[in-house]
Amino acid sequence: MGPQAARLLAALLVLGLCALAMAQKPSPCRCSRIEPNERDNCGFPGITSDQCFASGCCFNSSIRGVPWCFTPLPKQELEECVMEVSDRENCGYPGISPEECASRKCCFSDDITQVPWCFFPISVEDCHY
Repeated sequence: MGPQAARLLAALLVLGLCALAMAQKPSPCRCSRIEPNERDNCGFPGITSDQCFASGCCFNSSIRGVPWCFTPLPKQELEECVMEVSDRENCGYPGISPEECASRKCCFSDDITQVPWCFFPISVEDCHY
């Protein structure tokens, strides 16, 4: 292996370590509010909770027959706004602005069409790993 290949290999190793260090354990609400049958696999057979969390994924091995390491719900500005789309309860009207929604003390996310964009928050007290 030449000096150029060794430098490339070293650079790739550093980039890989940086990517692992940047992954964070998702918040409890982003994990506990996903129905088990809705989990998207984020790991491999035999993955440990530490390996799963290091990948930025959720881990829960209490239910058989579903992925134990799974993709978290999308991050929201407030934990009270993290929920499955099907759990959203409308707090506004079609075309409501983010500002009007916030004035109602509600959550706003227009990432998905055909669902309420302005919706009521839910308590974070039920969030746990």
